Amino acid sequence: MTEQKWKKVPGFDFKDIIYERRPGVARVIINRPEAYNAFTTSTQDELIKAFEDAASDATVGVVVFTGAGDKAFCTGGDAKEAKAGYRKGMLEKDLLVKTLIREMPKPVIAAVNGYAIGGGQVYQQVCDLSIASENAVFGQVGPLVGSFDPGVGAIDLMTVVGEKKAREIWYLCHRYTAKEALEMGLVNKVVPADKLEEEVDKWCDEILEKSPGAIAGIKACFNRCHYLYAGDRVSFSSVSLEILRFGGS
Repeated sequence: MTEQKWKKVPGFDFKDIIYERRPGVARVIINRPEAYNAFTTSTQDELIKAFEDAASDATVGVVVFTGAGDKAFCTGGDAKEAKAGYRKGMLEKDLLVKTLIREMPKPVIAAVNGYAIGGGQVYQQVCDLSIASENAVFGQVGPLVGSFDPGVGAIDLMTVVGEKKAREIWYLCHRYTAKEALEMGLVNKVVPADKLEEEVDKWCDEILEKSPGAIAGIKACFNRCHYLYAGDRVSFSSVSLEILRFGGS
């Protein structure tokens, strides 16, 4: 594998994320390490723009999603902004981020480089593939603070790890190691922290060797079957928007 440098994508003035490309690959990095890469509504606005651009760029065959630093992938909504619970605007943007990840016609790989908690765990969960560092930690916190994600976060998790395990994760709010996440099927592979980027690059390069049209078609098939299994959904939006009327508290 030839080492290729990442270059910032021109035309964007992002403050909360880093959006860069190398040939065939786009990388979206939540750049708030001081807040364990928790997101605000501003972060979500930037994520939406980056994912929309990557999805529509014909030169991009695979997208990498990760967090800055070595402590966290993403730890959900920033408590300082969300206060007692997510604001309606944050919920709508959060849903759009997850919908873009799941429905763009190219694979999205989560490079989980630390804590993936709450909404951050859901973000890695909806990615097509997840590669975690050995120090990664997974878990939910919603019921601890009076919030929940009955659409994507709960129903989708059930299809990934099974109903009993999904109930455990949400009801008990335990923390799970990378090894435990691998065993339950929540991630695809676990590697030493200093090998994470190398392994993700390897998977990206392998995907780029395949037919992009075939990959897009396979992803669409997986998604359709996934939605049917989760409750005859046409898309995340068809069910998850309904939860907004609960206010997220």
